[in-house]
Amino acid sequence: MQMQDMQLTHLECGTCPIRHRAVCARCDADELAQLAQIKYYRSYQAGQTIIWSGDRMDFVASVVTGIATLTQTLEDGRRQMVGLLLPSDFVGRPGRSNAAYDVTATTDLVMCCFRKKPFEDIMVTTPHVAQRLLEMTLDELDAAREWMLLLGRKTAREKIASLLAIIARRDATLRLKATKGAIVFDLPLTREEMADYLGLTLETVSRQISALKRDGVIQLEGKRHVTIPDFDQLLEEAGDDSDGGPLN
Repeated sequence: MQMQDMQLTHLECGTCPIRHRAVCARCDADELAQLAQIKYYRSYQAGQTIIWSGDRMDFVASVVTGIATLTQTLEDGRRQMVGLLLPSDFVGRPGRSNAAYDVTATTDLVMCCFRKKPFEDIMVTTPHVAQRLLEMTLDELDAAREWMLLLGRKTAREKIASLLAIIARRDATLRLKATKGAIVFDLPLTREEMADYLGLTLETVSRQISALKRDGVIQLEGKRHVTIPDFDQLLEEAGDDSDGGPLN
């Protein structure tokens, strides 16, 4: 595995694009200074494996820009995508030595990494870090439960709409924008990747996206540039209430 360590000296914690959602969101200046002493940046190219399941992890990290996937390989060799890592999501588990899943960069990716043992020490002495990580873990649990419902009970159209809603809401949150009015973002997954993640065929994904476009729920420029004219309408298509439920 090849990787590039980034010299992002211009990226200060105070101006970081994920600062308000990351594991350091509640930290004060002194706590940020402690984290700065153990952090470094790494960049990965689209398609590059960040870590393999079972490998020893000597770091934990926050996704700064880009998207990664969590994948599990079954005994017969089949691979199943089990999660997405979006900007501000946390990678790795303090107290766990080995990775539970394959982590692969779907797009070009930048991560803010922390050396694992010093980060675990900071969690003991810095309650703001531990509290925020607990919040993020509980949010992840809620998202996993919602995803179980999505995969088990929702129609193909609802699955596509739900995934678009998750990505749209996260993009709006990172940009500190409300989900009122039009939301514009670039879809980070190919249709093949969407099909794998949602347990659908490529043909079904393409057909449902075309139907959502035809019905005015979404607008598409090319295959990736998406406009959501009315987020509440998208949520209705996803089978969710207008308050958004637990989609994060």
